[in-house]
Amino acid sequence: MRADVTLSGAAHRLEGPLLFARREADVALNDAVEVLGDDGSARVGRVSAVDDDNMVIEVLESTTGLGLDATRIRILHRPLEMAVGPNLPGRVFNSVGLPIDGGPPVPATQMMRIDGLAINPAARDLPRDFIETSISTIDLMNSLVRGQKLPLFSCGGLPHDRLATQIAQRARLRDAEAGEFCVVFVGIGVPYDVAASFTRAMEESGALAHTVMFLNHADEPSTQRLLTPRFALTAAEYLAFVEGRHVLVVMTDMTNYCEALREVSASHGEIPSRKGYPGYMYSDLATIFERAGCIRGLQGTLTQLPILTMPGDDIGHPIPDLTGYITEGQIVLGRELDRKGVFPPVEVLPSLSRLMDAGTGKGYTHEDHPALAHQLFASYARANRVRVLASVMGVEGLPENDRKFLEFGDAFEERFVAQDAPRTLEESMALGWELLRGLPAGELTRLSSAQLEKYIESEEVRAEDAEGAEGAEEELAVAPGEEGSGY
Repeated sequence: MRADVTLSGAAHRLEGPLLFARREADVALNDAVEVLGDDGSARVGRVSAVDDDNMVIEVLESTTGLGLDATRIRILHRPLEMAVGPNLPGRVFNSVGLPIDGGPPVPATQMMRIDGLAINPAARDLPRDFIETSISTIDLMNSLVRGQKLPLFSCGGLPHDRLATQIAQRARLRDAEAGEFCVVFVGIGVPYDVAASFTRAMEESGALAHTVMFLNHADEPSTQRLLTPRFALTAAEYLAFVEGRHVLVVMTDMTNYCEALREVSASHGEIPSRKGYPGYMYSDLATIFERAGCIRGLQGTLTQLPILTMPGDDIGHPIPDLTGYITEGQIVLGRELDRKGVFPPVEVLPSLSRLMDAGTGKGYTHEDHPALAHQLFASYARANRVRVLASVMGVEGLPENDRKFLEFGDAFEERFVAQDAPRTLEESMALGWELLRGLPAGELTRLSSAQLEKYIESEEVRAEDAEGAEGAEEELAVAPGEEGSGY
């Protein structure tokens, strides 16, 4: 191992969190450094750009009061690392992996590079099995599979933070024998009040005991924002691939990460690409999202649920657009549902989980789960088409079947999409079957004859029998009086 080298008088320019210095020693890209001010305090940084004569250092702490003449740069000749150990769950860390919950430092069993180690594609296993989030529109219709990366696309002002907190609190494995489950919750560029609400909600619910939290505040340097998800994913990789746990990483908000990436890229003087974002934003996001997955031969899995707000509500914006190319589906929140008071305002039709079929059905959730999800999707899609038709010709001019689909669409949003309490998958399925019984059985073309007989027609028969029994009871209630007066 090479010895640390300290440079004096090499710094010649400071722009925000970027320190420009002459390359007066052997240094490599992404080397960790310590920037020493005239007060002797050390600021952590890393080498973000280097050429034959100069280097650029991203300072990960405030550069206030840092003077160029007295600044010294200590080169550590190793990448940034995080101390990890078995006592990570239950702790709260800042942007660079330091505890901020008032507890002692983490008893480290090893140091891990924050940029992670690339997973050999030949060693990747197909993500399988199911993570229950307690959200019906996700669990039943866009299921989250262990090892998947499934982003949530939101809009400014929508309650995605509330949804992220609920998922982190309630997510679980259905099979108790599958192994230990834990959550890594990452807040990127969040205000202090939002960060405090995250922490308070996790503590009050008791979910903090199996959760590791990383909080990056909005007033911290943009360079820290770039490293927060990397420190968090390092902890997640340790829990998943070293300790063998099933880890769900919830990250909010990746739009703040991309904005920081654009800001730092502009400070470097790099040529911008679409909408001012750097041309390498796709590959940079891939270095984060591709750390999810399953590795053959290892018990643990790493699942990601990144949350981002679409600038201008535009799903074609570079941030959601590139994210969609890398990840395996998307959950979309809609402003129209939010205006109706529906929470969570999940737009079912543009949402998709590409790995749902690999982790649901017989042996994973329920053998009738996929068919029910497909039928609900098809019925809701038709209800939306009928709504357009009704806006032109009026409800009175619709055929009877179309009016039933119109009623189904309203009930689906008000009873299935909207929920004020967590639901298990069984409760979501029971509600789904109940809603479908309001439609003609002949229109439910995604269900088999056996499923129609088991869930739809048999219930209708029982309902008719129940109505007949009620009618008989009413007749019996009248009969004694009639018998006494007539005979």
